[in-house]
Amino acid sequence: MEADPPVTDTAVGDSIDVEAVRITRHLACRVKGSPPELYAAARHLIENGGKRLRPYMMLRSCQILGGSMNATHKAVSAIEMIHNFSLVHDDIMDNDELRHGVPTVHKKYGTPVAILAGDVLFSKAYQVLTAVRERELLPDLVTKLADVCVDICEGQMLDIQMAQEERIPTQEEYITMIRKKTAALFEASCAMGAICARTGNKSDVRYLSLFGRHLGVAFQITDDLIGVAGDPAKTKKPVGNDIKEGKKSLPILMALKESAGTKHHEPITAAFGNPDISRQGLDGAVESIRALGIEETVSSIACGYADKAKRCIAAYPDSRAKDELMSLLGFVVKRDN
Repeated sequence: MEADPPVTDTAVGDSIDVEAVRITRHLACRVKGSPPELYAAARHLIENGGKRLRPYMMLRSCQILGGSMNATHKAVSAIEMIHNFSLVHDDIMDNDELRHGVPTVHKKYGTPVAILAGDVLFSKAYQVLTAVRERELLPDLVTKLADVCVDICEGQMLDIQMAQEERIPTQEEYITMIRKKTAALFEASCAMGAICARTGNKSDVRYLSLFGRHLGVAFQITDDLIGVAGDPAKTKKPVGNDIKEGKKSLPILMALKESAGTKHHEPITAAFGNPDISRQGLDGAVESIRALGIEETVSSIACGYADKAKRCIAAYPDSRAKDELMSLLGFVVKRDN
């Protein structure tokens, strides 16, 4: 019998796309009710993009342990509802106008409706999850979902505090913030997938959780790098947009620190948090960041977390699910949008 062909980054991207279509259709059916406008607002981001990485990771985390995809259906819906709830409220707090290339929920429907849309997604997540047939799994699944909701809120508050403070946070503080705000949802997705596999082995939940955490950190670091030097045609945002907005992301923190005492410091500080910076000035800041080698350094850090994630599942038997999770790491750190 011939071995299955290796799973490439392109293949895993295609696999994610296929799952995303199915998951989106499933979610849209579950986020319905009356008044219709409330549920239209709640479905708005769901119906307009998103890679569905977290549900995908939950499915493959269950399968790597020999579990069935059927066991994860309600948990998959719940985790993606929580993700979209966090996006709706995050956009309100940041007053962002676009998400996935379309108007944010509060811009399209107004802030009061957007707050309610986020709240109904949060509530629906638990409503869906508590309907799982495997009742013995419910306490662990609900605990994981509740824990990640707390982590997201704490991470968001850390992000707000960092933005308000004049000082530049340390790399360790930044990692703590993104671990809670972003990586925790990846971690919970993998943990819930492992729980749904019903192996009875707590170490499986621990290893898959750590896989998700490290992948989540790598994902956010890569996302931050794209926000500084990404291709505008793919990101739908001007190059250097995060510098202009004054975001204290890892590449910007490192650039501010590494440029001190060099000719690159002035262009970077002049653009940082300056909404009136000219296009020429912003391009100069991006060029200075590139000249300092920040892109390579930050990319290397992201790859380091991807390597940590690989080690978490390396000992599991070879399978299609394992190959896809391994390839997902390459997909995450090499993506450009």
